[in-house]
Amino acid sequence: MKVLVIGGAGYIGSHVVKALIKSGHEVTVFDNLSSGLRENLFDDAGFIEGNILNSEQLDAAFASASFDAAVHLAAFKGAGESMFKPEKYSVNNITGTINILNSMCAAGVKKLVFSSSAAVFGEPEYLPIDEDHPKNPENYYGFTKLEIERFLAWYDRLKGLKFAALRYFNAAGYDIDGELCGLEQNPANLLPVIMEAAAGMREKLQIFGDDYDTPDGTGVRDYVHVTDLADGHVKALDYISREGESLVVNLGSENGISVLELLEDARKISGSKIPAEITGRRPGDPAKLVASSAKAKELLGWEAKYSDCETLVRTSWDVYKRQVKL
Repeated sequence: MKVLVIGGAGYIGSHVVKALIKSGHEVTVFDNLSSGLRENLFDDAGFIEGNILNSEQLDAAFASASFDAAVHLAAFKGAGESMFKPEKYSVNNITGTINILNSMCAAGVKKLVFSSSAAVFGEPEYLPIDEDHPKNPENYYGFTKLEIERFLAWYDRLKGLKFAALRYFNAAGYDIDGELCGLEQNPANLLPVIMEAAAGMREKLQIFGDDYDTPDGTGVRDYVHVTDLADGHVKALDYISREGESLVVNLGSENGISVLELLEDARKISGSKIPAEITGRRPGDPAKLVASSAKAKELLGWEAKYSDCETLVRTSWDVYKRQVKL
């Protein structure tokens, strides 16, 4: 299939592009390079520089080839930032997505894989979190993702646009093959922050709370390797193409890893002491988040293969070590 990957120069997007190419798809990337990197682009993928807030650029991109499908990964993702800059997230995440949907409909493109988020769930009422868990986002970023899922359902009903909404848990790690090594810009997630401390790019790691009801007192999260996530996009596209049905699924490892577990593995693998200090809990941080990915396994034949703690850390450290030239 011919696939337009919107946000394909970013951290997750570039891994998705690689997986699609390996699966035999013809890929074009659409990206404004605000956070994506030129070094993440592949020679055997086309590239169109453009912004999802510019409808004319989107229309021109979709008109440039007879695309069969699109993958949408273009979004601001700072959960904390979204709470004091909701207008930024409204315009980019929601208005930008509506622009994409309208351009797709105008071009007759009827298949979309969308990067949603576990942030749609909010505070867990039970674990593991399955797709039917109540949706009560605790930050505006999660709200935008949930609203987009609702838009997609309406566009399916009214326009016949078939979609797969993939609710990522905590994306982490780097390309298993070591080909992709563009560092995330201004990372806020735990593992890249640990890597920056290990590489001397920041003074220390802050651990937000060590008094949770978890085995070591630190927060537990479900980390899913970005290579596994990329595979999920390929399988989701295959599913909606084959079945002609839309799909909403979780993509998680079903395994919880604590802050201290991740830190200790990083210390062993990097050989760095990685200074760390315990600070107070952050508001809204649950003690534990773990996914149920049973639906993805049943419908897509997907499961996390590379999401163990050692592989997450090792593939990340290999990239930081190379980029920082340690």
